[in-house]
Amino acid sequence: MPIEMIRVDVDALEAFVQRAFLAMGLSQREAGICAAGLMGSELRCLPGQGQGVARLTGYYDRITKGLYQPGTAIAIIKESPALALIDANMVMGSVVGQEAMELAVEKAKTCGIGAAFVFNSTHFGSSGFHARRALEDDCIGIAITNAGAEMAPWGGREPRVGTNPWGLAAPTGGDFPVALDIALTTAGKGMMRWHEREGKAMPRDWALTPAGEETDDPTAAMTGALLGIGEYKGYGLSLFTDVLTGVITGGGFGLAPFHDRSIAKLDVAHTFIAIDIAFFMPVAEFKARMDAFIAEIKSSARRPGFDEILVPGEIDHRRETAYRRDGAQLDADVYESLRRLAETLGIEFGI
Repeated sequence: MPIEMIRVDVDALEAFVQRAFLAMGLSQREAGICAAGLMGSELRCLPGQGQGVARLTGYYDRITKGLYQPGTAIAIIKESPALALIDANMVMGSVVGQEAMELAVEKAKTCGIGAAFVFNSTHFGSSGFHARRALEDDCIGIAITNAGAEMAPWGGREPRVGTNPWGLAAPTGGDFPVALDIALTTAGKGMMRWHEREGKAMPRDWALTPAGEETDDPTAAMTGALLGIGEYKGYGLSLFTDVLTGVITGGGFGLAPFHDRSIAKLDVAHTFIAIDIAFFMPVAEFKARMDAFIAEIKSSARRPGFDEILVPGEIDHRRETAYRRDGAQLDADVYESLRRLAETLGIEFGI
């Protein structure tokens, strides 16, 4: 059966999320960044992906257990003009991501390209949120992270690598940037739960049963392993994401990230790269070239059943625009969890 959705005002929702983070002990700056991160995911992602404000109660649980350390500073362990190695010190992942990307941008302005490699971090929300931060300084942004092991290696049936999301963003001269924000699995457990709640079958290329069989039953696959995009190609990309995050930094990789959620070390690693467009050409020229490229893409003859050709980030931009105009749509269960959290924290709900 269809999942009940509740329409809510975007500004009121973001104000509540920020109040909640402040009540959890975050500073004004931390609360603002974390609220913006959750709202960025809420407005641009599908509700079933679970990357928006549904995460707020989980963050509260981890803060109360000491798994996140609000108010702690990240530490730069080693750096060069173009590179930095950062110990996140279990700081809130959204804060880590923004600070690391800002450092990568600063280095890109000196060297043309800058990169910040992070270990000992936590869940940082949407990779796309951090990649888009670089756009503010006329840079191309790349943000990748490893995650808890949920994907089976190609040919295997047990999880060994994570969904390991990628975010890439480049500016254009139009109303929105080209922005790719993807996990390297065909889908995640969040979308499987959504199908399970609706009583619908899922595509057979999403996940395996624990016995390693492909299935369209989300319940049968919930304790199994996810499958990579493009079969062995997604597995290969996920493996190399671990190489470029956890392995190279000396941090967690493979089975380590989120392996033991009862201890204060979630072992997540990220990498942030900024490329300064002005090193190559004037920014206006780059944007004009991007617009010409997009026009070429959209000029393709369409396949049967397709009304238009989209570029990465276009449908997300449309969703965000509609939500800001008409109100975001919250899963009724998420809405109720936020209302209960407001009571627990002793703050105004106001949504």
